[in-house]
Amino acid sequence: MNARRVIAVFFIISMLFLYVIHQYHKAAGFPDLRGPYLGQQTPGDSAVVFAPDIVSTGMYTRDLAMTPDGKEIYFCVVVGNHELATIFQTREVNGQWTEPEVAPFATHPDYRYLEPAISPDGQHFFFVSNQPNSRTGKTEASDFDIWVMERTSDGWGDPQNLGVPVNTDGDEFFPSVTRSGTLYLTRDDPSGKSAIFRSQQNADGSYQMPGKLGPVVNHATSQFNAFVAPNESYLIVPMFGLANSYGATDYYICFRDSLDNWTGPFNLGPSVNSRSGLEYSPYVSPDGDYFFFMSPKPTKTLSQKRGALYPLTKEKIWKHFLSPDNGNPNICWISAKLLSRIKQETENH
Repeated sequence: MNARRVIAVFFIISMLFLYVIHQYHKAAGFPDLRGPYLGQQTPGDSAVVFAPDIVSTGMYTRDLAMTPDGKEIYFCVVVGNHELATIFQTREVNGQWTEPEVAPFATHPDYRYLEPAISPDGQHFFFVSNQPNSRTGKTEASDFDIWVMERTSDGWGDPQNLGVPVNTDGDEFFPSVTRSGTLYLTRDDPSGKSAIFRSQQNADGSYQMPGKLGPVVNHATSQFNAFVAPNESYLIVPMFGLANSYGATDYYICFRDSLDNWTGPFNLGPSVNSRSGLEYSPYVSPDGDYFFFMSPKPTKTLSQKRGALYPLTKEKIWKHFLSPDNGNPNICWISAKLLSRIKQETENH
């Protein structure tokens, strides 16, 4: 079987899987969700899966973003080894949340759409995609670039490639924006090491040449996908290869003062990090109250479910596969007081 046929078969299987998931939820009936955060009970000091069976469905789920008023939520769903990746959206309409659907700007199966980020003023929506860039004349999927849409009276405008000097012939990932318009992103440095860069915005809305942040932020063997606070007071960054890691990749926080001095990195601890290597997408809600993060943390461990699974049957395995407990990454959340406690502890030492 040649490579093109393998890709075609994989795509058909992926679409069938998505169809089954959709029919499963349709048959069950989408619940009447009202209130902030999809009407979910908010967490305290223990991390829990966000919106089980609604956002975290058992599919590979990552990358959450919200509008400043909290009435639109976007997240990314992945099938296979990121061969199919797109952004879902749900909105609060007349007090009721809509069933999550693929965002209208992210529907082409030939391209991948990841890492949504909304500016603190709610006027710009950034995301990452390998879709063709008309500015360069490319007509096929290429490297990953950062794209942006402007807010309109009807929702979001057409996606525009952010262009140079932010985008290059290499890959750019995980945009995160401050109130002043400064853009943080991930790209490889000249040595090929994944690192965090920063680009300040000019008065006309264009961006300056991104500069690599210093050794406090770019501290590990590899670091990527950093979320920056709107006031630029801290940055949460997944880091790989540090001695105090709980697993392959952990979430760390670095703090910044008014003189642009950084301290850290400080591990966010076992309430967030685990032995998994699938923890690399941080986000803090616009109100600053909750920290959302990608993790394969389950609602129940397999050992807790063994009684219900025994004896194994096709139906039980399928039900387990369609649950947030199946080992795929979920979007989890925890009180953001964790971040302020770490800051206080570091200042006391």
